[in-house]
Amino acid sequence: MDGDYLMNNRVTEHGEAHEQLPDEFLVLQSLRQIIRYIDVHSRELDSDYHITGPQLLCLRIVQSSGSSTATQIAQEAYLSNSTVVGILDRLDKGGYILRERDIQDRRKWNVILSDKANSLLEIVPTSPHDGLLRALKSLPENELNAIAKSISKIVELLGAESVDAAPILETVAI
Repeated sequence: MDGDYLMNNRVTEHGEAHEQLPDEFLVLQSLRQIIRYIDVHSRELDSDYHITGPQLLCLRIVQSSGSSTATQIAQEAYLSNSTVVGILDRLDKGGYILRERDIQDRRKWNVILSDKANSLLEIVPTSPHDGLLRALKSLPENELNAIAKSISKIVELLGAESVDAAPILETVAI
């Protein structure tokens, strides 16, 4: 096969030639695959366990600490306090958390997990967010830096810099 053919086409593992998309379309296709993957996972999480990714993240934060305040959860989840309060309200309504006044500072409320939440956390699968975060942390620093710069450039090209987004892989409303 000549060089021009290889540059414009890709070969499958079975040796079959497929026309390769131009790089700009490969970027768009890859973004669409990521969005679709996260969307499917989010829908399955909601359908199978009746919980959202951000709710699960908040439960896992409380699980790791034993008890947390809304402010502590917001800081660890990289979400605003008001967003976390809304998530906690829904978790409370669903019976997943209990809120107790802090004994030392009566102005504070501590969030603890209910038995229902503990049971859920034993069976719910890890999120794509968790797996991707672990994989990214394992990359060499220069490779991770290149990915971060490339994705930041895509955000800039889209004009999406002003979009407020927490580092949570979730496509349904937070």
